[in-house]
Amino acid sequence: MHESAGPVRPRAATTPSRGTLDELDLALVNALQMAPRAPWAQLARPLGVDAATLSRRWSRLRDSGEAWVTCYASPSQVTYGALALIEVSCVPQAREALADRLARHPQAMSVELVAGSCDLLLTVATATMPSMSGYVLALGRIEAVTATRTHLVQHVHRDGSEWRMDSLSRDQRRDLAETEDSGVHTAVAATLTPEDRVLLRVLAEDGRRSVTSIAAELGRPESTVRRSLHSLLQGGRAVLRCDAAHLYAGWRSSATLWMSVPPAQLMAAGDELSRLRNTRMAASVSAEANLLSVVWLHALDDLGRYEVQAAARITSVRVRNRAVNLRWIKRMGRLLGDDGRSTGCVPVDPWHPIV
Repeated sequence: MHESAGPVRPRAATTPSRGTLDELDLALVNALQMAPRAPWAQLARPLGVDAATLSRRWSRLRDSGEAWVTCYASPSQVTYGALALIEVSCVPQAREALADRLARHPQAMSVELVAGSCDLLLTVATATMPSMSGYVLALGRIEAVTATRTHLVQHVHRDGSEWRMDSLSRDQRRDLAETEDSGVHTAVAATLTPEDRVLLRVLAEDGRRSVTSIAAELGRPESTVRRSLHSLLQGGRAVLRCDAAHLYAGWRSSATLWMSVPPAQLMAAGDELSRLRNTRMAASVSAEANLLSVVWLHALDDLGRYEVQAAARITSVRVRNRAVNLRWIKRMGRLLGDDGRSTGCVPVDPWHPIV
């Protein structure tokens, strides 16, 4: 199977500068979740800090790997059967090496070491359903892999880019909602062009990269890059996402839950799960367990409380399986160290050939 086609740029630093992000750090990440490319001057008033201070703060967070802005194709660009969660079982002594190898695959959006019925959990995106079939078959040919189980995503009720920290006041959120790039984007019928995909890969490494810098790298006029970027993001064909090292932000645990509800209630149940505070992602899938939820938790004890909340809102829901995260290897294209900080980037590329 093909290894990474994208850059992996490890950091030299290996020791965290501190154990947690402070209040301004968290507020800044929260603000960039709402308005990922907003100019610092535009964020200064809502955050009550001058633009130069925000710029310095972000540079430190980005350079240390404690926070980042990335970009990837929106769920609207992925057809049925081309997005899946894949459970992987493997030879025990090969688990870490296998996880590192799979993290280099452009189609692997995320790779986790988990506790549960499998060893690794992958989130995979390919261009078409036949390509997904090819990926799964290639995965099975890896000597260390002993079994796989694929859950095809039917509908994404909530994408991880929609999840927000709660570090801002209501007034701050209102002010930020008025910024130019934080409005509701509507997906259109147009699909990503090859030129769009190149732009996606550039933005995957740094979603706040300047138009001037992108134009210089791609050899395109700045006006062309600006128009393409605006069309890509405002048209809903691509997603900008600000993320942070979860341990530094106070989220100590995460899990994926597979649940089942009667088919007639599936869409409503998925939407209801999306409203729970701890739900990072919710999707309906084509399996016996027809609904899944990716949950972020301040402590593992919170998982039981989340399940109680889900059952109170959706009386018919039944939890069928749990995969508790032991360690993120890769999350939405970002390679992560033991402490959750970004150590490099393998841009997500569903269109990359599978070997």
